[in-house]
Amino acid sequence: MFYLDLFRALDERGVRYLLVGGLALNIHGVERATMDVDLMIALDEVNLNAFIQAAQALHLTPVLPVAIDDLADPVKRADWVEHRHMIAFALRSPDKYAPTVDILIRPGIDFASAWAHRIEKDVGGTPVNLASIDDLMAMKTGTGRLRDEADVDALRRLRILGLE
Repeated sequence: MFYLDLFRALDERGVRYLLVGGLALNIHGVERATMDVDLMIALDEVNLNAFIQAAQALHLTPVLPVAIDDLADPVKRADWVEHRHMIAFALRSPDKYAPTVDILIRPGIDFASAWAHRIEKDVGGTPVNLASIDDLMAMKTGTGRLRDEADVDALRRLRILGLE
């Protein structure tokens, strides 16, 4: 299964990442359809190189016509954000049915802090680093997207019901 292969490849290479977005909500207990895997990763050189190795092992390629190694270049990332208004670096698998993997290049919350609050889950025998509910709500609050507002409401309901 693509998801487990992805998380296994990240774990094997020691990539510091957090699962965020719809799939993270699913694992927290919110039923939510999603067509991609959203990841927030530590953007330091060592971690980015480990991520790129994992992506290459899975034959993931950028959706845009750029080299995957460009993700490790902070100048290019800054340019993408400033001039292309890019929020995620999208990668696709050669399997046309596999979801897109989106790497947040300017996530809106501090990675080190979110990493400290992460929740480690075992999914099918594979460790998954999941963003905390508080961090997911912080990332999704104030974006102006209706989907994000609905996600925040669903996460609050989890808290109220004590299902987190």
